[in-house]
Amino acid sequence: MPTAPLPNLDYLVARLHGRRGQFAEADKLDALCRLRSMADLVRAVSPRTRFTTVIDFQHGLIDEMVQELGDFAAQLTGAGSALMTWMRVRCQIENLKVMARAFTTGKSLEVARRYLVPLPDDLSLDFEALSAADDAESFAMAAPEGLLRDGLADFAPAYDEEPSPVVLEAALDHTYFHELLKRTRAMPGTARNDSLIIAKQEVDTFHLMLVARGCFHYGLRRDSLEMFHVSGGGISLDRFLQMLDADTLSDAVGLVSSLMLDTWPCAEGRYASGTADCNAAMLESLAWNRYHRLARRAFRRNHMGLGAVVAFAAIRRIEVANLITLSEGIRTHMPSDAIRRRLIPRNTEAIHV
Repeated sequence: MPTAPLPNLDYLVARLHGRRGQFAEADKLDALCRLRSMADLVRAVSPRTRFTTVIDFQHGLIDEMVQELGDFAAQLTGAGSALMTWMRVRCQIENLKVMARAFTTGKSLEVARRYLVPLPDDLSLDFEALSAADDAESFAMAAPEGLLRDGLADFAPAYDEEPSPVVLEAALDHTYFHELLKRTRAMPGTARNDSLIIAKQEVDTFHLMLVARGCFHYGLRRDSLEMFHVSGGGISLDRFLQMLDADTLSDAVGLVSSLMLDTWPCAEGRYASGTADCNAAMLESLAWNRYHRLARRAFRRNHMGLGAVVAFAAIRRIEVANLITLSEGIRTHMPSDAIRRRLIPRNTEAIHV
C-alpha cells in the first residue's frame, strides 16, 4: 500500500529549500574565510544575534541546530520524527565524551566545563555525578537512563581491561550508531534508501577512525576494538577485522577505500604506503567529504520527500562544523587559505599539510 503523506511534510520541506539557499557553502564559504574579525563573521552569519565571544557564537550555532532538529521532530510523525529526535542525542553524546575524557584523565569538572555545550533540559547531564564517578560502572550509572547508560554499562568491563578514553567514547558511538541505523531502516520508501546511505557513511567513518586512531595511533588491542563494530554499516565485521590486522594504515584503508572514499591518494601513488601523510586527520576529511556529497545528492533526489529532511539535517551539520572551524581560525588569526583548507569539502591535494 502507498504511504500516506505526512501532514506537515510539504510545508516543512518547502521551508527547508528556502533555508538551503542561505547556507554557508561554496562561494559564500570562501567569502567568509576572508573575514578577519568575529564581529564581521557574526554580522554575516547571524545578523540578528549579539554574540560577543567565539564560544558564545559556537554554542549558539549548536543550540540553533538542536532546536531545528526538535522542530523537525515535532512537525513529523512516526519514523521520521523518531529519527530526528535521536539525531539530537548526538550533541548530548559529545558532552558525555567530554566527561568521559575528564573521568579517564582525572581532570576536574571545572576544567571539563570549558568544553561542554549548553543543551536543552531533555539533553542535560548530571555533571556532578559523572565527575564523582570512581569507576566505569559508576560513570555509566551517572549517564542518562536508557540506551546511553546501558551502552556504557555493557562496555564497562572492556574499560577495566583497557582503561583508555577511546573505549568509553567508542561505547557511546557504538550505541548511537546502532540506534541510528535501526531508526533509519524504519523510514518509509525512498526516504529510507537515501537516508540509509548517509547513515552508513557516518557509521563507516566511525569504523575507519577506530582503525586509524584506536589501532594505529593508540595501539589498542584487536579484541578491544572488535567489539565496537556496528553491524549493518557498509564495512562488514570480517572486513573490519582485516583492517585491524593490516600492517600499515594505508593498507587498512585500501581494503575499504572504494566503499567509503571518493578519492584515495595512496591508491593514486601520490603518497607512499605507510608514510606519515596517510594519517587519521586526512582520512576523516576524505570520509566527511563523501558524507557531504551523499547528503547533497539525497537532498536533490528527495526534492519534496521525507528524505530531504534527513539530508538537510546532514548538510546543516556540516555547515555548523565549518562555521565552528572558521570561527576558531579567525580567533587564532589563521590565514584565510589555511582556514579554507580545513573546511568540508576539503581540497584533497592540501589536506595532508
